[in-house]
Amino acid sequence: MAELELRNVTKVFETRNGPFVAIEDIDLDVEANTFVSIVGPSGCGKTTLLRIIAGLVDASAGSLSFEGRPITGPGPDRGVIFQNYALLPWLTVAGNLMFALETVFPKRSRAELQQVCERYIDLVNLKGSEDRLPRELSGGMKQRVGIARALAIEPRLLLMDEPLGALDALTRTYLQEEIEKIWEASRLTAVLITHDIEEALLLSDVVVLMSRGPAARITKLIPVPFKRPRSREALTGDPEFVRLKASLLTHLTQETRAIEEARNRT
Repeated sequence: MAELELRNVTKVFETRNGPFVAIEDIDLDVEANTFVSIVGPSGCGKTTLLRIIAGLVDASAGSLSFEGRPITGPGPDRGVIFQNYALLPWLTVAGNLMFALETVFPKRSRAELQQVCERYIDLVNLKGSEDRLPRELSGGMKQRVGIARALAIEPRLLLMDEPLGALDALTRTYLQEEIEKIWEASRLTAVLITHDIEEALLLSDVVVLMSRGPAARITKLIPVPFKRPRSREALTGDPEFVRLKASLLTHLTQETRAIEEARNRT
């Protein structure tokens, strides 16, 4: 039995022009302690799917369960890392973590939560920045706060919505490697939304391909065969990495071209 199960998940949004089917009949099994990336063209409903798994959006049809229990709303068993950081601007680095910890663990002592806070700040290499406000941080540092906050609440499923999409290439590469190291240490079940093919292959055990929307579906599951721990340098010259990267790029290119052709016909 998979840890995360989705069966016939469909999401329909009501718009001024009538119902819009974002995703349709999504079936997906995610095994415990695996890292799954979801890849697809822009507008195919990847973020909608992740938000449904997080419990932030209700599915219009179908069912979802995590660890055998139906997903009916958000919960501390699922930590979310957002692309836009979602930090409270009036709280410091430590304050953002402590707010999350006090919300999830109201019965734990302040001293115990402080220890957890310090441990995760250290884990993402932000020691010395505990008292800085979000406006005093770079984009990469803000995202590390988001990662620390998501991990500190001790989730069993980590959900990431293009967490590195807004960063420059150098910072993105650095944080990809950091996420890989952190995941290796924790072995949480993880689901990542990304447009970056190399990122998906570097981090994932399985890459999930989605079709173009509307009514986007899962078209293929691609196992990633590379042994862990992984390094970008080692993978770049691997013939299988080159083949898989080309295959994923072809999928995205074809789906994107089909979207453009459909727009030109209207």
